[in-house]
Amino acid sequence: MYESEAGSGSVHDREMQTLMNLDNLTSIDQLAEFLSGTQTVAFSVLSSPAARYEWVQKTLIRFRYLTLSRAHQGVVIRVLMKVSGYSRQQITRLIAQYRKTGALKRRQRTVTGFTQKYTPADIGLLAAMDERHDTPCGPAVKKLCERALLVFGQTEYERLASISVSHLYNLG
Repeated sequence: MYESEAGSGSVHDREMQTLMNLDNLTSIDQLAEFLSGTQTVAFSVLSSPAARYEWVQKTLIRFRYLTLSRAHQGVVIRVLMKVSGYSRQQITRLIAQYRKTGALKRRQRTVTGFTQKYTPADIGLLAAMDERHDTPCGPAVKKLCERALLVFGQTEYERLASISVSHLYNLG
């Protein structure tokens, strides 16, 4: 599953052959030997972040990371960095999460950005106002929106009455 591979020949016509299965490394000494290897090594670790998190967790469990001495923890960290492709800071964060919760859970964040204050209906009101008043400048449109709310009591202009002139141009 997680194998170390070395190639022969040029990069373009590289033929991969399996040298070792990383799951067969069971002692800290074997990890240290792996790190000090001089041969060219490429890794075929699963490419999805969830699979890498799972592999890091299994490795931490297999070597009982929390019970290791500092020196041996350093060896495990270097192997995790080399095989997963994560930076030392990311590995340290993952280990802190493992230490705190006993498991690694990937928290995928979906950023929605800013909430939209002005609706498509507001944009339609601005377009209609532009047409009625023969495309006035920004400050005039702002003043017209304020008057529509305050003088004429048109509540649909409530959001547009407080809009900045510069933001008017963003909506147009």
